[in-house]
Amino acid sequence: MKDIVVIGAGKIGGAIALMLAETGDYKVVVTDRSPEQLAKIDRHAAISTAAVDITDRAALVGVLTGKFAVLSAAPFHLTGFVAEAALEAGVHYLDLTEDVATTKKVEELAQGANTAFIPQCGLAPGFISIVANDLTKHFDSLDSVRMRVGALPQYPSNALNYNLTWSTDGLINEYIEPCEAIVEGKLVTVPAMEEREEFSLDGITYEAFNTSGGLGTLAKTLSGRVRTMNYRTIRYPGHQAIIKALLNDLNLKNRRDVLKDLFENALPATMQDVVVIFVTVCGWRDGRYMQETYANKVYAGIVAGKKMSAIQITTAAGITTVLDLLSNGKLPAKGFVCQEEIDLGDFLANRFGQVYSLEKIRMREAG
Repeated sequence: MKDIVVIGAGKIGGAIALMLAETGDYKVVVTDRSPEQLAKIDRHAAISTAAVDITDRAALVGVLTGKFAVLSAAPFHLTGFVAEAALEAGVHYLDLTEDVATTKKVEELAQGANTAFIPQCGLAPGFISIVANDLTKHFDSLDSVRMRVGALPQYPSNALNYNLTWSTDGLINEYIEPCEAIVEGKLVTVPAMEEREEFSLDGITYEAFNTSGGLGTLAKTLSGRVRTMNYRTIRYPGHQAIIKALLNDLNLKNRRDVLKDLFENALPATMQDVVVIFVTVCGWRDGRYMQETYANKVYAGIVAGKKMSAIQITTAAGITTVLDLLSNGKLPAKGFVCQEEIDLGDFLANRFGQVYSLEKIRMREAG
């Protein structure tokens, strides 16, 4: 049984802890600075809690020392503290961040480390990077890679056609920060909330637009090999126009605290959500210009004996699968590890990664 520390006692951190504990292969300590938040963690013989302030370096290193790995489900602006403590404590490090600056810091810390540093282990970046990289292997040469992901309410009922499904801080960050993309073969930054498009999947119309962080390290990996590459967040039509008005016309992009207060007090959360994943790769194979697409929807359901939202399931399954693969020797045990180094077949065959399996999803829907 391996000892794991999960940083953050929110919905995602709690889901990660429960999924790991249910296997019988992991003993989990969940840490958070809020005793009230820790009290909400599901009771389990393999789960314990500890009140720790992430910014207290000595206390955090003390909790991490002697453990196998630390999994950070903390807000993006605090994740760097966890990575630094992991390096000092000599434990493997995994996180869920979509923040570009944080990932660059983790990569720097990983240089020469004797343990693995694996950032961006969630949905996007994370699973979508693994899927996109797998599709690129089916071509002799590449032209374009387009990655689209959205966590949406199943039953939209407000002007934004949206409900809160995950971290408000993370949502605002991806709506505001610059986005990486490859345009005409060059890695560039483009503004968030722009380049809106529409597409249909299973008879439902969606919009998608630029948001920050979704490409992860795949942009750097494929730089020089692809003409066009971008990541866009999926929403129901009408969402982007209202958000742009809030950010630009009302200048809330410079008043994040006000925007967060609006979101959390005017947009209800929901457990009835769906995660939409849509990846398209175009290129040449055997002299022909070809396209391959991966499309998937993951719904809320019962995992580890508990009702979880789709975003909880997909995000928690991402990082727990990577931990399992690391534990089983299928990933490098030291240095910086990119998501695109993970084999899609290994991921989907994993006990946690199976929640993404199209066959398993169809069976759950039928049952």
